Amino acid sequence: MTLDQILLLSLIQGVTEFLPVSSSGHLVLVPALCGWKDQGLMMDVAAHVGTLGSVLIYFRQDVVSLFKGSFSFLKGQFNENTRLLFNLIIATLPVILIGLFFEKTVGESLRSVTVIAWMGIIFGIVLYVADKYGHLLETVVDTNSKRSLYFGLAQCVALINGVSRSGACLTMGRFMNYKRTDAARFAFLMSIPTLTAAGTLKGYQLVKAGDFSMIRDATLLMIFSFIFGFCAIAFMMRWLQKSTLTPFVIYRILLGFFLLISVHLF
Repeated sequence: MTLDQILLLSLIQGVTEFLPVSSSGHLVLVPALCGWKDQGLMMDVAAHVGTLGSVLIYFRQDVVSLFKGSFSFLKGQFNENTRLLFNLIIATLPVILIGLFFEKTVGESLRSVTVIAWMGIIFGIVLYVADKYGHLLETVVDTNSKRSLYFGLAQCVALINGVSRSGACLTMGRFMNYKRTDAARFAFLMSIPTLTAAGTLKGYQLVKAGDFSMIRDATLLMIFSFIFGFCAIAFMMRWLQKSTLTPFVIYRILLGFFLLISVHLF
């Protein structure tokens, strides 16, 4: 891959990972629209690992709380830190189990432009309904095991490219009357175990295959994705403090129709 390709992909990944517009979908679209060879799932995961770093740094206080929760659990103590830890575990288990079982089908068969377009439109409308009619009441502190499971099931739907992991979790959060910033915060925290698991699995497959030809490109992609991702998180959290999700809904729908028209024309 050339440097400009890496920069563009990392920009797309870093920005869209934390916006409800589907980062995976855009990573498939970029080479399709630019005429590039698909960079493959391995490079997609490398970009996701870069944005994982941005989550760890931005939400470092929550990360510290998770570590404290782990030590509290080992000591037989249960507190707010322990509850946050268990809620994230519950929210993560569904996508790990389903993702492992359907890895090949989900990873390859659902990477078409048509699927991305329709998922962008359909789930854009669902996001609008949830954001418009959901109340601004619940916070991360109010999260329990049942709500965590709902977040986890929403994340499973996002295994389909074009749905958006953050978008699906935001939608579920708004349906459950979460404040926008708290729905986003829990969704971003959910990405920590999810992206760690995905990166570990793909890293193992890379070592097993003995193919290290993409190490340089993957490293650059991770670094730039980290930078762009951190900026995107800061923007998104400030935006949600005073604004709705409607602009992202409009973008998803317009992009979806553009892609459908492009598929039929070209």
